[in-house]
Amino acid sequence: MFDRITFETKIMGGRACIRGMRIPVSVVVGQIAHGATWDEVLQGYPDLEREDIQQSLEYAAWLTHEEVRTA
Repeated sequence: MFDRITFETKIMGGRACIRGMRIPVSVVVGQIAHGATWDEVLQGYPDLEREDIQQSLEYAAWLTHEEVRTA
């Protein structure tokens, strides 16, 4: 489902990263959330691809699925 998101204990302590690189998903999502454009993120991280940003946002959205139960 998220083939660009990797979790490796030897890379960033197992945090969600992009394709095994030392670029955490949280950094990418955080930059977008604080107003950076995709082009600015790509400029700051030349190893990233547009698909990496897209999947980072999809992964973040997936993590927020909440289920509220009322009595």
